[in-house]
Amino acid sequence: MLKHSRHLHLSLGPVTGLLLLSAAATQLSGCVVRAGVAVPAPPPPPAVYVAPAAAEVEVQSNEPPPPLPAYEQPPCPVEGYIWTPGYWAWAPAGYYWVPGTWVAPPRVGVLWTPGYWGFVGGVYMFHAGYWGPHVGFYGGVNYGFGYGGVGFAGGRWVGNSFAYNQSVTNVNVTVVHNTYNETVVNNVTVNRVSYNGGAGGTTVTPTAQERMVAQEQHVQATPEQRQHVQQAATNPALLAKNNGGRPSIAATPRPSAFNAPGALGAHGAAPPPPHAPAAAYGNRNGNGAGHGAAATHPGQGGGVAANGKPPAPKANAKPHPKTQPEAGKHEEKTAQR
Repeated sequence: MLKHSRHLHLSLGPVTGLLLLSAAATQLSGCVVRAGVAVPAPPPPPAVYVAPAAAEVEVQSNEPPPPLPAYEQPPCPVEGYIWTPGYWAWAPAGYYWVPGTWVAPPRVGVLWTPGYWGFVGGVYMFHAGYWGPHVGFYGGVNYGFGYGGVGFAGGRWVGNSFAYNQSVTNVNVTVVHNTYNETVVNNVTVNRVSYNGGAGGTTVTPTAQERMVAQEQHVQATPEQRQHVQQAATNPALLAKNNGGRPSIAATPRPSAFNAPGALGAHGAAPPPPHAPAAAYGNRNGNGAGHGAAATHPGQGGGVAANGKPPAPKANAKPHPKTQPEAGKHEEKTAQR
């Protein structure tokens, strides 16, 4: 009996080890053993979906955006800021104007490629702008102030400093010291078309270099730029159906500074309603002068008088050199470096 019991103990030992190894392997494979039955482990929690930033979302419309308004460029407020041109954006209420403005780039060495509307698949689709080491394709739209449809002629990086081309940008040399002058006449007829493709749109297609730029690493619009767009969307005076395509705030010296003294209106723009609440128009931080003062800032040539017409020029006054070229005329701009 003793021998038989010892033999039984020795025979069961290997079997017990195999069972333990089998249970361990089952647990490692994501299963749980319950009462001799392998039950699959609960699945991991689903990944959290992060919505893309507003600047990356492509919006579309069944109607083309209005022509670009004629307006002047405020002087660069801080050395190192880069000009981002104004454009028509879309909201459920219709097209609204996002004023052009001077912006601090997200880092040294990057340039701004403006967004543009393109006719794709029977609709007008907006392609968002971005920051990158080179300026890419923006539909051949002539936004002015160095963005003549291809590349950027308004300035360039020289080491860690941004140099401004005075021939196409408005800089005050007492504030901005890193400037140069390089002018090339491209004989580009300005028609103020604000979209690519479709009936009446530009017919420009991306060059080989622009297709390469599209593959580079890009940086989306900065938080200041996104706030600028959001405030424009809530401003009734910037709706095309309210301003007839001539916004009373066409350009600002800084993002969201809609009420700042340096804000400029489009040529021929009507002033905003005189009794409109200040919170409904422009800068919620409350800096600067009132809305009407922003549209009639003296000495900039882009304001309007109380009758809705541009103020009469002063005696011996010279035209402002940094104004978007009028339709039918030619623009001087510098080749991209």
